[in-house]
Amino acid sequence: MSALIPPYRVLILCTGNSARSQIAEALLAHKGAGRFEAVSAGSKPASRVNPFAVEALREAGIAWEGRVPKGLAGLEGQRWDFVITVCDRAREACPIFPGTPILAHWGMPDPAEVEGSDEVKRRAFRDTLVTLGRRIDLLLALPVDKLERLALERQVREIGRGGGEGG
Repeated sequence: MSALIPPYRVLILCTGNSARSQIAEALLAHKGAGRFEAVSAGSKPASRVNPFAVEALREAGIAWEGRVPKGLAGLEGQRWDFVITVCDRAREACPIFPGTPILAHWGMPDPAEVEGSDEVKRRAFRDTLVTLGRRIDLLLALPVDKLERLALERQVREIGRGGGEGG
């Protein structure tokens, strides 16, 4: 049996902590309330959460106004059950965490880098929200308390390799 005990602590990492990781934190906190405790951070935090991320979350029924991007200070010494990176640069800069958290990479394009009209940017953020929402739904569907650690890690990693795409 797994040694994990709910609520499962999940750290979601990105570079700026302004878009993908904020969306993932909000979705996991909302959908996994009581079972999962979600925190997000960035290796080089931006000055603010991207307003298109806040808007996409609001459209999904999640109030996320007033959030501030966070750095890693103080988080690297905490116990995490899962550490999930959502951008390649964060994966490369991911610090070592105590214990044996399940590490997974759910890389995806940064919607904040999309150029074009505001509507094009909004669409990119909505698409990111949908993709992350599907991945989080897959995570929530896993029988976390019943899987052996290696099987669980394999399945959480697989979510980032293709689970939640398409549709």
